[in-house]
Amino acid sequence: MVDWPGRLRAALSPDADGPAVHLCHGGHEYDGRPLSDLDEDELRATAAAIAARGVRSVAVSAVFSPVSADAERRAGEILAAELGPDVHLSLSHEIGRVGLLPRENATIVNAALRDLAVRIVAAFGRALDEAGIGAPLFLSQNDGTLMDVERAREQPIATFASGPTNSMRGAAYLSGLADCAVVDVGGTTADVGILTGGFPREASGEAEMGGVRTNFRIPDVLSLGIGGGSLVDLDAPSVGPRSVGYRLTERALVFGGDTLTATDLAVAAGRAEIGDPSRVARLDRARVEAALAHTAGRIAETVDRMRTSPEPIPVVAVGGGSVLIDALPGFADVRRPGHYAVANAIGAAIAQVGGEVDRVFQVPPGRRDAVLDEAKAEAAAHAERAGARPGTVDVVDVEEVPLAYLPGGATRIRVKAVGDLDLNRLENDRA
Repeated sequence: MVDWPGRLRAALSPDADGPAVHLCHGGHEYDGRPLSDLDEDELRATAAAIAARGVRSVAVSAVFSPVSADAERRAGEILAAELGPDVHLSLSHEIGRVGLLPRENATIVNAALRDLAVRIVAAFGRALDEAGIGAPLFLSQNDGTLMDVERAREQPIATFASGPTNSMRGAAYLSGLADCAVVDVGGTTADVGILTGGFPREASGEAEMGGVRTNFRIPDVLSLGIGGGSLVDLDAPSVGPRSVGYRLTERALVFGGDTLTATDLAVAAGRAEIGDPSRVARLDRARVEAALAHTAGRIAETVDRMRTSPEPIPVVAVGGGSVLIDALPGFADVRRPGHYAVANAIGAAIAQVGGEVDRVFQVPPGRRDAVLDEAKAEAAAHAERAGARPGTVDVVDVEEVPLAYLPGGATRIRVKAVGDLDLNRLENDRA
């Protein structure tokens, strides 16, 4: 936690001595060669020190573990045996990508959330039982795919941005577009992302959360403080970033409140039939249209920032707050498909199961295709182990980054594969 804000470091410290950090031997080079031998006695002594401080969740991170996870796995086995089943372990090769500090940070964040994840998953299970629903439970991930409850307990960080990805997948399904920009407008924010091949484009580098650099799988989403509950100043004009949030149905004018919100503008302009339109009938139409035009301009600017090409791109608007969007300057093709308000739920309902490979491969001259085939097969195998039905798995994304500063044709290859959920296997497992 060397680059963490002081307040967060203090929050994760078990006592006045600060964060419980232990540096042990192990790890690998970029090509999989051992960096140093694992010292099992050292790890057992570390486990004793962890137990003495009452730590309940442990993050384990080794050098280049995405290339070779042997050291992390063995360290995890030793710590699990010494600390017992009541202590959670988070292994960095299962969470982050190549890049030591951001991967370590992501693993620490995941470890800090483990207790909360266990309670939340248990609450979901109780809710299903009370509702008399006997179906298996899955949670959606940041990349638009599913994970079972066991993985949700172990890797809660994988659910961080599942909301925007669900909306984007739902937008693809409802619009029939596989490549487009998606604007998901809720009560407080408008989230803008790009669909490529029907899946959200992922952030290619690091993602910062609360001042902490991480590099786990997360969609490339840009958020804007504009939503259905945003406060409006007709004089400026300005919309957001302050919002009434979940109190929209209490405070908005059309619901009998005393606060002018973006939803009131949409109703006054005839773009939505919500609440009591008579309560906003006296708003000056020109000023309402000016505020909505200001909103459209800011959203259009955000969409433009997300583009990587000057080529025209269709824009799909979803979410309950998308009634604010009628047209966007600079974008000729703006769509709001049927059932736009529930695109998030639809995206979760149609989600598939995924598998990913992201590590450094040695690519000898003339062997590029063979190495890529190996990576694709490995990603497909990961998807099937996660619950995808064999025969339905497709590779949806391949990324190659040659590492020119390393010898031997070293190339970072990332492959993502997805397939349909194998319900028959689930039934067999439950039986």
